[in-house]
Formats: sequence, structure tokens, C-alpha cells
Amino acid sequence: MIITCISMKLLKQDDYFMKIKSTEIDDTFAEAFKMFGSRIIITAETKEWATAAAQSVTGFATSVIGCKCEAGIETEILPENSPDQRHGVSVLFFAMDSQNLGKRLVERIGQCVMTCPSTSCYNGIDNGNEVVVGGQLRYFGDGHQISKKILNKRLWRIPVMDGEFLVDDIFKVKEAVGGGNILIMAKDQNTGLKAAKSAVKAMREIQNIILPFPNGVVRSGSKVGSKYKALIASTNDAYCPTLSGVVEKTEIKEGVNCVLEIVIDGLELEDVEQAMRVGVEAAIKPGVKKISAGNYGGGLGQYQIHLHKLLAKGEK
Repeated sequence: MIITCISMKLLKQDDYFMKIKSTEIDDTFAEAFKMFGSRIIITAETKEWATAAAQSVTGFATSVIGCKCEAGIETEILPENSPDQRHGVSVLFFAMDSQNLGKRLVERIGQCVMTCPSTSCYNGIDNGNEVVVGGQLRYFGDGHQISKKILNKRLWRIPVMDGEFLVDDIFKVKEAVGGGNILIMAKDQNTGLKAAKSAVKAMREIQNIILPFPNGVVRSGSKVGSKYKALIASTNDAYCPTLSGVVEKTEIKEGVNCVLEIVIDGLELEDVEQAMRVGVEAAIKPGVKKISAGNYGGGLGQYQIHLHKLLAKGEK
């Protein structure tokens, strides 16, 4: 066993074991997937209305398993940094292919942003595949819509009851990464929630990523398949504390009574890795027995993010 002091933290490590303070870091990896991502910028007359539109457009978007896309608020944008010098919010969307993502943008911007008083909506990515969004939403104007070109970029002015809804004709989608994750295994629910809250706070400081689940945390982690033919996914019984004495294979060790997962989607692999690293570091608390990650044995995802390598890289 090698004992190394890194950044004032005692790290105990060999080929299979790593412990930081009282928390074991599992020798495993998060299995992430190639996805397609897009950023939209929502602006409005006030921060309140921009946020309302952003919250609405990201609703029912926790997992592609049941929601067709994954979405979340990335960050607030100050008026001096927004496309039209108004209050803004940046939102990220992810789906398994670019065509599907384009459909989701049209649906959600049309139903959740155009409907919100005073809003406008702009593309937030410079490079990528083009999808027509404003060019489809314009038909809501029933022939009264007007095209406008600013700096070689086409926008549509769609008449609505409080004035006009301004939206970019074209939005960009690019290859991205989804499904980065960490698993926080705690002595009880209260400890797990506090650790997860700290991890989420740290992760949300990272740009280009979202945490698509409620408050960034999911308790109903899933595995592929089910005993019921109609389901493509079901509860991850290996991580359910109440099933530890029932199922054939369990990851629940003595003293663990709560497991919470944080899933990360990002525009670049490096962003997902950085979010995972700061999340793990922030989640190390008394009562957190182990931090692990979910995977499918490496057979499904295109990316493997190993926890030990990730933390060692972060300490250099």
C-alpha cells in the first residue's frame, strides 16, 4: 500500500483500494454515452420571466428512457452578456440523435418559450449540425410572420398577443456526452442528501453541463431490462438497501442504507469528467461510506470514466 499526501488530504491507494478521509472510492468507472447536445438562450424583460420559460422548457426531461430528451438549466446570463441585452438563461438539451433533438427543440420552444410573456429565443452554439427551429415555428404567425437578417443570421418575428416572439431560424446541435454519473452510498438518507447537495452545488459551477434530475439527484437508478417484457429498464436492485438480503448480487455493504445518484450530461467529455471530479470531492463527508459509479460492464457506452484515474488526475 502506498500512502501519499495530496492537497492536505490523506490518500490510501493500491491497485484496488482508495480511501479519502473516511470515504472509500470504488475502483470502477462511469459508462457514458455519445449523445447530441444543443444550447438555447432564453431572454425576457425580467429575470423572473426568463427563468419561468427555462423551468417550463426543461420540464419532463430527466431521462431519454421515458422523456425523449434530457434537459436542464445551465446558467443565468446577465443582460450585458445576452444576445439582446436583456435578462437571460442558458438551457442545454440532449438526445440520442440530432434529428430527434431538433424535433424536441421545435416542440419545447414552441410550447414553453413562445408561450411565455416577453421572451425571445436564440441559438447558443457556434458549430454543429443545423436544425430548423424558428423556420418551423414561424407558421404559427399564420402568414403575418416576418423574416429579419442580422449579421447574416436569419431570425423570425412571430406576432403574439404581447408583441412579437423573436426566434433564430437555425439552431445548432453537436456531438456530446451523456450519462456521466456518481453514486453516493451513505449511512442514512439525511447524510446522503447532504452529500448530494454539496456535490450538486460544486458540479453546477462547471460550464457546459447539466444535471437533468430533480435538484440534480436521482434515487430511482435503473438497470437494463426487466422481468416484465414491456419495460426496457427497471430498478437497479443491486443498489437498493432494502433488497440487499434478497437479490443474488448486491453492492450494498454493511452500514449503507441510502444510495443517491447524480447524472451528468455535457457538451464535451472533459466537462463531464471535471463535474464528476468536483462532485466526488464535495460528496466526501462523514457517514458517506463509499462513492461509486454506474456502468454496464463497458459493453454499451462509448466512454469509460474511471474514478481512481479521475481523482489522481485532478490532484496533479
